[in-house]
Formats: sequence, C-alpha cells, structure tokens
Amino acid sequence: MKLPKRIASAIFGPIPITRSRAIGASERLSAVTTLTASLEYLTQRKQTRPGGLNDWSVSRDVQVRSTPATRKLLDLISGEKTTTALHVARVAVSAGMLLPGNSRWRGAGSLFLGVSSAALYPRHRYGTDGSDQVSVLVQTATGLARVSTSPQTQDALMWYVAMQANVSYIISGWVKLLGESWKDATALSGVMRTKTYGHEPTYKLTKKYPRASRYLTHSVLALECLFPVAYLAGGKLARPVIAAAGSFHVANGLLMGLGRFVTAFTSMHPMVAYTSAPKSHPAVADRDDRLLTVGAALLAGAASVAGVVAVQRRMRTLEGWPLSRMLTTRHDNELQYEITSGDDPDLPVLVFAAGMVSTAEHFSWITEKIAQESAYGVLTYSRAGYAGSRYRSTSAYDLAESVDDLVDLIEGAVPEDRKVVLVGHSLGGELARRAAAALGDRLHGIVYLDSSHPGELIRSKQQSEAAERLNDGLNMLVRSLKSGMGILMARPDWLEALPATCRRQVLAQYTDARLWEAGRREWAAVDADFRAFDGDLGSVDAHALVISAQQTIDRDPEQLLMHNELAEAHRGAGRHVETVVMEDADHDSLLTSARFATEVGRRILAFLDGTELTTESVQRAMEETGQ
Repeated sequence: MKLPKRIASAIFGPIPITRSRAIGASERLSAVTTLTASLEYLTQRKQTRPGGLNDWSVSRDVQVRSTPATRKLLDLISGEKTTTALHVARVAVSAGMLLPGNSRWRGAGSLFLGVSSAALYPRHRYGTDGSDQVSVLVQTATGLARVSTSPQTQDALMWYVAMQANVSYIISGWVKLLGESWKDATALSGVMRTKTYGHEPTYKLTKKYPRASRYLTHSVLALECLFPVAYLAGGKLARPVIAAAGSFHVANGLLMGLGRFVTAFTSMHPMVAYTSAPKSHPAVADRDDRLLTVGAALLAGAASVAGVVAVQRRMRTLEGWPLSRMLTTRHDNELQYEITSGDDPDLPVLVFAAGMVSTAEHFSWITEKIAQESAYGVLTYSRAGYAGSRYRSTSAYDLAESVDDLVDLIEGAVPEDRKVVLVGHSLGGELARRAAAALGDRLHGIVYLDSSHPGELIRSKQQSEAAERLNDGLNMLVRSLKSGMGILMARPDWLEALPATCRRQVLAQYTDARLWEAGRREWAAVDADFRAFDGDLGSVDAHALVISAQQTIDRDPEQLLMHNELAEAHRGAGRHVETVVMEDADHDSLLTSARFATEVGRRILAFLDGTELTTESVQRAMEETGQ
C-alpha cells in the first residue's frame, strides 16, 4: 500500500514552494520570454524598416489620438537605432536574470523588462501576442516584489498575478464554450488546418481519430473553464492542473509555433502554486491572504456597478427620444420611430432602414443634411428588438416579417397622400427592395447605401467565410452582455465620429444585449434566406440610387457587380437610375463620418431632384399622347 500512496501523493497534493522560490521561478521564466522575443525582433529587423510589417511611418498613425508628449516619446523609442539598442539591452538583462541569486537588483531588471516591453508594444503592434502582455504583468509584479522589503506587499503582488492567471484561463475557456466549434469538437481540427497556426500532421491525426480529437478538445475546455479547482481541498489538485496547463502550452508551442507562450504563461504558475497551498504547510505558513478578500469585495462592487450601469442604459435605450412614437404592426411588433413632415407636403418622405446590429442614429449626419437643406419629410425607425422597439411576434422569424413591419410603419405613420423614398443601408437596403412590391405606387424610389445583395453568401467567398464566424461572435456578445459585461465594452471609433448629441444614446444601444440579440435573430434568417437565393432579383418599378463604399468593393470586387445588378433591376421606361462609388469610404464610415455622410446626403438630394424632372417629363409625355 505504500507505493500507491506515494504515487497518489506525488500526483495529488499542494506544491510546497516558498515565497522567494516562487518569485525567482516566475521572473526567470518571464525573462526567457523576453530574451526570446528580443532575439526574434533583432533577427527580423526588416519588419521594422520602411515597407515592413511594422514600418513606424505607417504604424504611428494609430497613435493619432494620443497626447503630443506620448507621440514624441514613441517617435523617440521607435527610431531604428533606439529600438535596436533597447532590444540589445533587453537581451543582456534577460540573460542576467537567468543567473542564480536573490538580490533586490533583480527587481530593477524585471521592472526594466516590463517597462521596455510596454514601451515597445506600439513599435511592434503587428505580430505581438498574448505572451507580451503576460510578460509585462509578471515582470512588473516580480520586480516590485523584489524591490519591496514587506512580505505582505510581496504576497499581495503574488496573489494579483495568481488571480490574473485564473481569470485568463476562465475567460479563455468560457469564450470558447460560447462557440459551436468547441462544443462539437471541430475546433481542434479547424485550427490545425489553418496556414497561420496549423500543423498538417496533427490535422490528419484529428481526422483519423475523431473520438480522440473530441476528448482532447473537451479536455482543453474543461482545463480552462475549471482552472480554479487547483485551489480546492487544500490545493490537492494543484499539481495535475498546473501540469496539464503546462503541457497544453508546450503543445501550443510545438504545434502552433507559439514558442513564447510556453514560458510566458507558465511564468504565472509558480504564483498559482504558492497561493494554492494551504497555510498549514510550513512553506507558506506566513502567507498574507488579505488581497483575496479585497479582490472578492472589489469584484462584488464592480458587479453591482455593472448592474446599475446596465439598467440605466437599458432604460435610456427603451425611452428613445422626446419625439419618439410607437406603432404596432400586423405581427404585434411595436416599432419606435421619429418623423418630421418637412416643409412641403407634396414632396416624398424619406424612410431610413438601418443595417443589422446598427441603429437609426447612424443616419444622423444624412438626415441632418436633408432636413436643413430640403423640404422633404424624414422618418427613422428601429426594427423589432432594437432600441425601444419591442419584438412581440410569436411566429418563427424570417425577413418577410421585417418587410411587413416596414410596410405597416409607412402605412400607419406616413400620410396616405405622400409618397416615400426608402433609404436602406446594408441589410436595410435589401428590406427596402423587398418592400417595393407591397408599397406599389406609394414608392417613389430606393436609395441603396452599400446594400446587401441576396446572392452575396453564394457568390462572394469573402462574405461566405465571414458568415461562418459571425454566428459565434453574436452568441458571445449576447451572452456576455446579458451577464452584465457591457460596462467593459470599449467605445468604438465610429461612435466618436457621430454627432455628439446622439453618442450616449447609441452607446447605450451598442452595449445592450437587446441589439445583439435582435441581430442574432436576423442573422439566422439572413443566412438561411440568402443561401437559398435563386439568382432572380426581379424588376422594381421605382427610381434608384445605388451608392457603394470604395473600400467595400476594393476588398471584394464581386460586391460592385452585385450593386450594379441592384441598379439594373430598376432600369426601365420613366425610371431614373444612378450608381455612385464613394471614394475612400468603407461600409460604416459611409454613414458615421461627417465628410462621407454629408456627401451622401448631397447625392440623395441631387438624385431626388433628378427623379422629379424624370417624373414630370414622363407625365407630360403621357398627357401629350392622351394616355
């Protein structure tokens, strides 16, 4: 019985490591990461020279919003000679950190490595990875721990690294769990077949032994999601958990070429070992665990704040604007909308339909231009589930439902004697095209703004490949936001480009799960509908303006062909059709950039002036022929 007990004791049980040994192990492993990274950069200097992947004359544009002092400092660091000198110094310091000893001077070495890694990050923006961020974390913590003479401070820093390690594994695991490919165990073979991180022999093995591949994939999920079990039962599971995590990183290094990940992430493991051992063990008897309590209190406080912010944003989202109105459609959906009649009741009302996971406020620059410089009416609305609109339908959702809602909104909100011009961006353009038949003579024209085409998932390889990843992304966002993590979402760059008066309202919608949940519902219908498209757009008896974003068609020339097909569907006697490519604009900036959106508004007004002339000439011709 002695041998089985000895084996069990070797496998299960805490890892007896002292404070000093844990700090030493972590700082040495992290030093290996920095040594490897700097040697890589020194041997690949062509990447930082003019024309390279990290040409600073190009990369520095990312720092346009930084302070002048920050930009000057980065310019200094990013000079070729300075960058080379820093990496040479990092190689020397990293090599010195591998030598034996426990001097406080080692703290200065770790701090130098951590600070220099952070300073060089913008210089090597493309090609950096998670190992660099982990290295900064560990080196800063171990450096401060070495410099400090207080055991309590050292323990607080070690607990901080250990908690970060647990969080990184948990988040990585639960994010994977949101994707179908990890749950159905196809993720491993999928990664192994990629050019960037793939390994052909391993890919072939996953296909040859699917059951083993499934067990391995689910084991990785279990390891990451359940990493904190290392702390249960007095740390009895610490050895197998840390050994499994270490093996996982070694495998990533060998198969995926992520060599720096091995030492970067394992540099946090000594801290996990130190903090997971029971205080009854002599090696950690004097350990100070107060930071764990403080961390738990801060986490509870942060969760409370996140909940309050989420509730406030939900209320702002549902409330809408002071002049918002509601209309119930045939599907029992309640649509929130805003309408201005314009100065001339004889002119059409422009009805704006937004794209998927977009807001009515995205049209703000355009609607402002039209309202200020014309007498047309303007109507913006939110589809069911977006903003203050409620999704009440009890039947299975399809795109026809949103088309019906749009038609019902026009019939209920726009006076019967006024025609309408539909302005649709992305998916909104396709909904407008489909609504044409139901609107009949009421439809004056359609403006397509970088519109979707029902054949895009079949004809565009780029669109089809992106579509395969979109569902997982939407699932992740919906579940994350429902758990109150909206407070962590960064403000997107395009938000700052919108008019200041609507930014808060848009941010509230953007960080609310309802918008993404509505988008997920729409995407499922779009994916099924577009993949079943038979290739016939059908004729649309209305004027048309088709505006394409240059960056959209540059990335995927097939989009220009499809946009031209949208225009062709409108051509016929008495119909005015125009096509425009908006130079330098992309799919979103066509609306969100003041420069592009104002030009779009000008183009719409010019187009409408042209359609009025066309309509008048047709009417005169009909009168002259007695028809």
